[in-house]
Amino acid sequence: MDVLNDAQEILGELGVHFEANGSEATAAAMLSASINYPLRGAVTWKSTVGTNVASDALSNLASSGVTGGAMVIVGEDYGEGSSIMQERTYAFAMKAQMWLIDPRPNLPSIVDMVEKGFALSEASNTPLFFMMRIRGCHVTGEFFAKDNQPPAFSDRNPVFPNREAEKIILPPNVYEQEREKIAERLPAALKFIREHQLNEFFPGKFEQLGIVVQGGVYNTVIRALQRQGLANAFGDSDIPIYVMNVAYPLVPEELVTFCRDKQQVLVLEEGQPEYVEQGIHTILRRNGVDTRVYGKDIMPMAGEYTGQVMLHGLTRFLQAARLPGVELPLDLAAVEALRTPLTEDDRLTLMDNVPPRPSGLCTGCPERPLFSALKQVQKELGPFHISSDIGCHSFATLAPFNLGNTIMGYGLSLASSSGIRHTLPHKSISIMGDGGFWHNGLTSGVTSAVFNKHDGLLIIVDNGYAAATGGQDIPSLVEPNKIIATTIDADRAGRDDQQPIDEACRGAGVKWIRTVSTYSVDTMKDTLREALTTEEKGLKVIIAEGECMLNRQRRIKPLMKQSISSGKRTLRARFMVDSETCTGDHACIRISGCPSLTIKPNPDPLRKDPVSYVDNSCVGCGVCGANAHAAILCPSFSRVDLIYNPSRWDRTVAGVRQRVIGWFQARGERKDRAQVL
Repeated sequence: MDVLNDAQEILGELGVHFEANGSEATAAAMLSASINYPLRGAVTWKSTVGTNVASDALSNLASSGVTGGAMVIVGEDYGEGSSIMQERTYAFAMKAQMWLIDPRPNLPSIVDMVEKGFALSEASNTPLFFMMRIRGCHVTGEFFAKDNQPPAFSDRNPVFPNREAEKIILPPNVYEQEREKIAERLPAALKFIREHQLNEFFPGKFEQLGIVVQGGVYNTVIRALQRQGLANAFGDSDIPIYVMNVAYPLVPEELVTFCRDKQQVLVLEEGQPEYVEQGIHTILRRNGVDTRVYGKDIMPMAGEYTGQVMLHGLTRFLQAARLPGVELPLDLAAVEALRTPLTEDDRLTLMDNVPPRPSGLCTGCPERPLFSALKQVQKELGPFHISSDIGCHSFATLAPFNLGNTIMGYGLSLASSSGIRHTLPHKSISIMGDGGFWHNGLTSGVTSAVFNKHDGLLIIVDNGYAAATGGQDIPSLVEPNKIIATTIDADRAGRDDQQPIDEACRGAGVKWIRTVSTYSVDTMKDTLREALTTEEKGLKVIIAEGECMLNRQRRIKPLMKQSISSGKRTLRARFMVDSETCTGDHACIRISGCPSLTIKPNPDPLRKDPVSYVDNSCVGCGVCGANAHAAILCPSFSRVDLIYNPSRWDRTVAGVRQRVIGWFQARGERKDRAQVL
């Protein structure tokens, strides 16, 4: 998305229209351009949360059908690398009758399937999903690119308005659309898939066996076969494999052809329920094929098919098949031995060598001081029930903050708290990001809360971007706050048509609104305390401002490097902990959780506890020191300004300081020696 956003000049030359949408539903609605006109459209989001949000528009799109190719590129966030609930796109594809492409993780295959995917959509008048799995996104390689081609219709060659009443999703049209899905669109899709060989057959010498696999799992299958001596690294397999690059719909003719002469077939399908396996059973039995089908009976019902899981299940299948003259390098006992749980000694060794890395906020994140302040207020007023939201701030539900009870959806935290607010001993607290606010929170949250006289607190984390999804601009984007002092003019202009969050809230009827910089921990604590204890009724909104530090550093670092290399005087703020003052209780770490705040050995030989230490990843935001002051911890934090290309005056001042400090240090050493004598 970022690349497309930066490629406006090229897209403009081609007549390609691009938008960064406020939500997946907005993006999906854009595909309606393909319903009446031969316009190709593609949208992208993370599944399944994105598909859930866009479900209304997608269902209507699938019912109406399309004239131009319509593709939904979904990041299938399933398995060990997932950041959301474990669900799959397959169920939605079946429900809405949208085809699902699951390409083999090979760059030429992926690129080819994109091109053929648009053609498949047009041939069958059906929108489709193009699924990119996490493992598929990690492959490397090369492919041949074709020349750019401008679309047939654009702002230079507009379409002629065309109204097709039969495509409106109202009765009686919808009854015909339902019939058309099965009677016309599905046969057209199956014909296109067969004729263009979108699915792949890989032969093998053991023709009595076969493996049916979704395209995205292919590489893991080959690796498992390779470990058992039945394939090489180039994909040459001794076991025939049928790769379904189109995971839905299933192609009966291809499945029957592949399975008819085979005694046993293994179906590999991640996740539950076993949609593919059930479909294959139905197709084979209806066509009189009695091939023994293995699937979830030997493979896990749920979870990702990792290399170890795949090796275990494939070994069970191969041992059951009893291939003549083949002795597996790893029998089932040997494979299971690889999964032996770690002993306590093994675990301790692992922990010593591999540091734990839980999810957390970035170094210098402006959200960290907000949650530090909230944690300190909670200590004063008692425990809080907090409705959290999707976004970076959801990491506050983890250590060290441990704040948050539920996460229901992007921009839904305020709506989530409405069901429990009447039974809480305190005002209900909801936390929402600025991206979530514009996505859904203003309408389903703020407007509804005002209408229902919700007496609670909404904290809107305004970091300037939809940071959780890559830092896209949002309607309220303004000139970033000048939080970190620097001689570089790194601030960028905001949008001329920016829409402030506070004005949107006032327009919805909110009376009590406060805007506070997140880095002002004391002020944030006072504002939180006021919001939670005031007698004033109605929704209270605190807008916690602080630019996303990741985006800020992306802007500042190149400018700082350029400034230093050009010989300009440049300041960079850093913080340090005085090792002699630090008591070693590490309260500063527990209340902040900053990745740059760590520990090192105590320099005092008479003390065992390690002292706090600020490492080189520090960005100089000052949160650690602000927390230490606000929580009345210890006076061990100090700010240091590193000066690059110092002026003559800087050098003079530094020399004077060194001489004065040296004189005091020498005097202290003389006093210490005198006391010893």
